[in-house]
Amino acid sequence: MDNPARYMLTAALPYANGHLHVGHLTGAYLPADIFARYLRLQGHDVLFVCGSDEHGAAVTMRALAEGSTPLEIVNKYDSSFKSSFKKVNISFDIFHRTSAELHHETSQEFFRKLNSNGDFIEIESEQYFDAEAGQFLADRYIVGTCPKCQYENAYGDQCENCGSSLSPRELINPTSKLSGAKPELRMTRHWYLPLDKHESWLKDFISNGNLNGQPHHDVKKWKNHVIGQCKSWLENGLAPRAMTRDLDWGVDVPSEIAGSEGKKLYVWLDAPIGYISASKQWAMDQGNPDAWKKYWQDDESALVHFIGKDNIVFHCLIFPAILKAHGGYNLPVNVPANQFLNLEGQKISTSRNWAVWVNEFVEELPEYIDVLRYYLIKNMPEQRDSEFTWKGFQEANDNELVNNLANFINRVVVLTNKYFDGKVPQPDPNEGIIGSDYADEFSFLDAELLRLYDMTYAVHESIMKYDFRAALQGVMEISSMGNQFLQNNAPWKLIKSNEQGTANVLNHGLQIIYVLGHLLSPFLPEKARELLSKINVSLDERSDAILDMMNKMAEGEELLKANHKIEEAFHLFSRIPDDVIQQQVDKLHKQGSLSSDKEEINNLKSTIDFATFQQLDLRTGTILEAEKMKKADKLLKLTVDLGFEKRTVVSGIASHYKPEDVIGQHITLVANLAPRKLRGVESQGMILMTENEQGKLVFIRPDQTVSNGSEVS
Repeated sequence: MDNPARYMLTAALPYANGHLHVGHLTGAYLPADIFARYLRLQGHDVLFVCGSDEHGAAVTMRALAEGSTPLEIVNKYDSSFKSSFKKVNISFDIFHRTSAELHHETSQEFFRKLNSNGDFIEIESEQYFDAEAGQFLADRYIVGTCPKCQYENAYGDQCENCGSSLSPRELINPTSKLSGAKPELRMTRHWYLPLDKHESWLKDFISNGNLNGQPHHDVKKWKNHVIGQCKSWLENGLAPRAMTRDLDWGVDVPSEIAGSEGKKLYVWLDAPIGYISASKQWAMDQGNPDAWKKYWQDDESALVHFIGKDNIVFHCLIFPAILKAHGGYNLPVNVPANQFLNLEGQKISTSRNWAVWVNEFVEELPEYIDVLRYYLIKNMPEQRDSEFTWKGFQEANDNELVNNLANFINRVVVLTNKYFDGKVPQPDPNEGIIGSDYADEFSFLDAELLRLYDMTYAVHESIMKYDFRAALQGVMEISSMGNQFLQNNAPWKLIKSNEQGTANVLNHGLQIIYVLGHLLSPFLPEKARELLSKINVSLDERSDAILDMMNKMAEGEELLKANHKIEEAFHLFSRIPDDVIQQQVDKLHKQGSLSSDKEEINNLKSTIDFATFQQLDLRTGTILEAEKMKKADKLLKLTVDLGFEKRTVVSGIASHYKPEDVIGQHITLVANLAPRKLRGVESQGMILMTENEQGKLVFIRPDQTVSNGSEVS
């Protein structure tokens, strides 16, 4: 679809079980926002929707962990989402919720239609059941050992250690998260969508961009990793996928359908339908309940899903199959999924609290919100995983936004106020400028305006290809060009000999600022508004302002007319102090360390029986002597008095204690551990220690009144 009349844009519904982090922003929400804002400034009719995904095991797991209820959890995080999105200026037309009655009604209508059309099959199968809790277990309610990497806390659907997709039946020694009991297999019946029946048309849809034998979209514009992941699924063969679950939280299977009692819609059936229910709510809010239909059902509308790479198959294969089976809905013309953002050399981890949380950033660093947008767009993981570092954040601000962009704008505004009383100077197309780069067949002004147009059009093309990193780079190249233009023509020197030439230089500098203000608007909306206000230009963000600007440039028409008044000089961006960055680095490492400690404390090893425990011989003792081991920075050689004998023990505590610090320490020793040679010295036991919140090893000390050699039981 080359020239759609309107766009239906969706951004992935965030799970309402935790706060947003910067990986979420750069994965789905910033690219969607840039595209929505730019389309509006091109005069397109756009509906941009999102909402909280409030069903599924992730929500109930959070409620279980916090001793709360699912409703309390979704209310908490829905509120957090709305606040965070507003403060980072994500321009949704509506942010809805899947717990809303309208969403339940819309989802149930889909289920009824597919069921009545015979698009489901019912399958009876064995699934894990927790007899103590009295319920079937969702995949996330089951943990066990990963069969691929042996990680002991893999979930029933995925191992977060090695990233493998799993099924509950693959787990070794599965246990229930609800009760800790070993689950049992019981028979249950569910409705399945037979995806295998949709394989043929889905292959043509993904590989060739066709639908019903007709061109539907330009497959060349789809990202390679999106096409690749979909083809991998299709080549392996699609299987029927359950569309219902045995749960107590979610959208009910319509009660009039036989066997519906206790059944909920699978979250990946109801969640993407949330885009439609959000659109319906928007239409009702406009006072025109049918207004949503033109975005979802009109042939001239283009549906685009913005998501992260973990949701590709759901939006490219499963949801399109659901929409086509229902009938009457458009399928996506593109799904520009992004890859993942890493943080300071590690994967972002919510469980380890290794993340930059958006709600905390906007409270602690509100003056740097557009800097955050800039840095996340500059490093957007469009084709491969990328990296966020606090040092990189600071350098991007100081070197690019301050030294390049703000510096250019400030110099032009300062000189215009100094030489021309803050008014756009009258240009003279016949006055050439020494050092200016323009072709002989054009006047100076026409040539420079055409060059500016070409650079602007390159930004336009990048945005329309969903290449937002390249687009932002193109905007910054316009600023760099402006700085070079000033250096080449040096108006602060030229004014002494050629006032009209100086007027031409500053006139064009102000035209560049006008363009920068408009092009920055989709990327850095706050700073763009501030910039344009300083040159006394208003921008209607739901107009065709950029289209109008480009048309004027193509015709050689000035954007800021002569004698237009601008404001005094200002600094659009300022340098970020080192201590601000260091505080954030320290905070990240502290929160990650504490979370890791807590996780390790809570991560109990496999259960042992009492007879096994009785085999341990734990004895009290006192360290009599200590010395550093040669060629071993972390090891101390200790002599321990057990009362009935003295033993040599090698302990890896040299990075925590000096030899003189441990002499006289009362300790607990595993006395029947098999001897082990370390650096040529036989170690005859292991001293019990733990790690405090500061990461320091501390001794497990017996009471000093207990004699050496006493048995710990």
